[in-house]
Amino acid sequence: MIVLYPVTVPKSNVDRIRVMPHPVPPPEMPPLERLREIMHTLRAPGGCPWDAEQTHESLLKHLIEEAYEVAEAVESGSPGELADELGDLLLQPYFHAEIASESGHFTIDDIASAICEKLIRRHPHVFGSAEAGDAGEVLSQWDRIKREEKGGDAGSTAGASYFIPKANEGLPALLAAQKLQRKAARVGFDWPDLGPVIAKVREEVEEAAVASEHGDPDAIGEEIGDLLFAVVNLARKSGHEAELLLAAANRKFVRRFQAVEEIFRQQGRSLDEATLEEMDGAWEAVKAGESSAEEV
Repeated sequence: MIVLYPVTVPKSNVDRIRVMPHPVPPPEMPPLERLREIMHTLRAPGGCPWDAEQTHESLLKHLIEEAYEVAEAVESGSPGELADELGDLLLQPYFHAEIASESGHFTIDDIASAICEKLIRRHPHVFGSAEAGDAGEVLSQWDRIKREEKGGDAGSTAGASYFIPKANEGLPALLAAQKLQRKAARVGFDWPDLGPVIAKVREEVEEAAVASEHGDPDAIGEEIGDLLFAVVNLARKSGHEAELLLAAANRKFVRRFQAVEEIFRQQGRSLDEATLEEMDGAWEAVKAGESSAEEV
């Protein structure tokens, strides 16, 4: 039973009360059960006010941020950092499940059961009599089963579209573009090598330039979109994730820009006082310095 008792507080907070500490779930508990118990305690009366007021919607940004931090940990190559960030990400489904369980919608066990059944259903070459000789066949089979689950006969022209409606909504645009291209490639809608992909990027650059010369903002925007899509395809075809490449480029830009700021700071000047030519010169000096450091 939760015990409440008044404490000495300023007059402006005379209604404030203090809750006795909740017992800490023992470390001897199975870790996932302990996590569920901790999450339940945080949301329960007398728990954490911040956790208690969260909703599925308010948690979305945290879910996305944690996923990106996992990606950064993978890039760092640190197993300890990766384990830590995966723990932060693991908290999210438990948080959502606790919220849903309070309304009787579903629990963490329902989530686990559903993904177990899905994995068995979509791996008939492992848990059934189907055959899949390589990863490409596995992915094609996965897509076919997924379309059938969504209500269409994969072998019928009247069935569900290969691109399931709204399947990519909510994803960052670069991730969505690469996912669409990857799915199209699984049915053979893809160039055989990098040559045509690079040519397509150059073609889109030229079309964007022509649109810019004509001065039509809508046409310019459309051509830039086509260019971005082509560049994502180049990343995919090269074996990279466009979202991660752009994130790395963002970090590199910030690092170099801060180094440029430091150059002018040491001169007793601000960027506002520098000309574009001076800033370009400092930028090139920073780049050259990074190249020299890499060669050492």
